[in-house]
Amino acid sequence: MPDIALFDSHCHVDFHHFDDDRDAVFERMQQQGVTRLLAVSVELEQTPRLQALVAARDNVWFSVGVHPNHEVDSEPSEEELIRLAAHPRCVAIGETGMDLFRHHVDPALQQSRFRTHIRAAHRLNKPVIVHMRDADEVTLRVLAEENIAGCGGIMHCFSSSWPAAKQALDMGMSISFSGNVTFKRNDALRDVARQVPDELLLIETDSPYLAPMPMRGKRNEPGFVRHVAECLAEVRGVSLERLAEQTTANAMRRFGIG
Repeated sequence: MPDIALFDSHCHVDFHHFDDDRDAVFERMQQQGVTRLLAVSVELEQTPRLQALVAARDNVWFSVGVHPNHEVDSEPSEEELIRLAAHPRCVAIGETGMDLFRHHVDPALQQSRFRTHIRAAHRLNKPVIVHMRDADEVTLRVLAEENIAGCGGIMHCFSSSWPAAKQALDMGMSISFSGNVTFKRNDALRDVARQVPDELLLIETDSPYLAPMPMRGKRNEPGFVRHVAECLAEVRGVSLERLAEQTTANAMRRFGIG
């Protein structure tokens, strides 16, 4: 197995799905050459759990935010996001964004929440993790109106078209690909992945969801990001070692990790 160092830039390893074998998940991750990960928030109540996770491991960082389709009793304020994100191992805001595939949260409220996250990120100078599902027009418009280039961000688990990717890239956004880029019928998404500039490419699992081929149908876990990396290396015509080196450097730079 090549000596590589991969960075899973988006996963939910603190979720209950891993409660029975979390230590084993981390061991398997290391065996696959995955040396770092970002544990991503979907609700503010998660923050103490994420803080405990990073306190126990020096190769894990976390984010603070509320998922666009997560129902809450009270909307997060800029001040609350800033307070929770002051932890030295918190390196991003989100995940936030727009999701019109499901309507657990009214789209107007999603948009207001999205803008709040971006404004907090500007004040913190931390990147924003953006969830965009069936909502390209409004997501990209909000990113432009809120000057996302000022704080930077990541289009997480990208699944849209090249024109949408190009708009995000033109605003300086990183594009992150997950297990769906490996699915047999996803040639169009692989074509998008082929065109993303080297310095703006990231990889992720979004585990426990969206396991890549050949693990599709199983619980996803950070070690499986290797399959995403192998797919992208083939699509882009580079070695796995080169793809790993580039995407890890990109993640470290985007998240401001020394």
